Amino acid sequence: MQPAGSEVEVVWNGRRIRAFVPALLQDRELTLDAPTAARSAAAATEVAHAAEALDADYEPLARLLLRSEGVASSYIEGVTAPVVDVVLAEEQLGRRGTGAAAWVAGNLAAVAEAITSAEGGAALRVETLCEWHRTLMTGSPTPERSIGVIRSEQGWIGGTSPLDAHLVTPPPSELSALLNDLIAYVNRVDVDPVTQAAVSHAQFEIIHPFGDGNGRVGRVLVAWVLTRRLALLVPPPVSVAIAADVAGYSSGLVLFRLGDHRRWITWFADAVASGGRAQRALIANVEQIKQQWRDRLAATDRKVRSDAAVFAALDLLPRHLVLTSQILADELAISRKASLATLHRLARVGILTEQGTVSRETSGQPATLFVSRDLLGLTGSSPLR
Repeated sequence: MQPAGSEVEVVWNGRRIRAFVPALLQDRELTLDAPTAARSAAAATEVAHAAEALDADYEPLARLLLRSEGVASSYIEGVTAPVVDVVLAEEQLGRRGTGAAAWVAGNLAAVAEAITSAEGGAALRVETLCEWHRTLMTGSPTPERSIGVIRSEQGWIGGTSPLDAHLVTPPPSELSALLNDLIAYVNRVDVDPVTQAAVSHAQFEIIHPFGDGNGRVGRVLVAWVLTRRLALLVPPPVSVAIAADVAGYSSGLVLFRLGDHRRWITWFADAVASGGRAQRALIANVEQIKQQWRDRLAATDRKVRSDAAVFAALDLLPRHLVLTSQILADELAISRKASLATLHRLARVGILTEQGTVSRETSGQPATLFVSRDLLGLTGSSPLR
């Protein structure tokens, strides 16, 4: 295999190094053979089947799926936090600021932004990538000057410097042409969708346009492409499949850089198909859990069985894995007193668990947190524990 690019000499800290500059996508021959095309088509079919499992009231399930994607994408980069803390940061329940949980929550927010952008039909721009990066890096230790902007310094992947790096990425002078070429490819509508997502992601990772967070932004790009091209309400959690085979993922990206785009696309297509199956499994598990809750409520006293707020709260749980009386009151348009009583009733039958309290940002008593351990287990399942 011949590398799909070339090396250029650059000077870094007074030393001469060799950086890899990928060939422009417009200049690469990216045709598929029959087996690769079949795998890509099969992946698209699996995603379509997963999409059909979403009913009209899909938003709570979509939120749970996006949370799985955000947690997994961060996990791939070694950024982990307890799922409860991530949800608290996501809900901004007194946990604004820095830390791993806020960083993972930022990943989820960036994916949500990408889906909204894809649904709107607007073409992708370099500025859009920068907006995702700014959202993603909220709460990270990355210096503010490097957030939401294309890097102006030499980058590398692996190692402590370009001298011992796994890959020295393109010098800043090459980034404008490379990104414009990538954006042109991403916005095409005459390319197989799964292939387009695979190629776009791999090329983005080689370009490595940001100082940090490139892996996560690159996987947000996957969500954007699949949502746009397959007309999805929510993309499958592809990062969950990637997290289960990080070695295969890394090897596939190397193969793409070496010129073997077909083996990379084959691996990626299988990951997309696995993400589709994971989506269907998660939806089925949520429905099973909710039915178990209903059965549990039906076995309790008549007062609980006749309380509409109790059953309405069950449908909110996939969206809000952590509930407070204020959240429930706002969602169901009931009083704080009624919402707190509802939460305690659900806790008494084991559907919710009191997690503790969190200080309010305004005056008043701390809010009591209630969590669904059953649903937290789905979001934090292997390989994400």
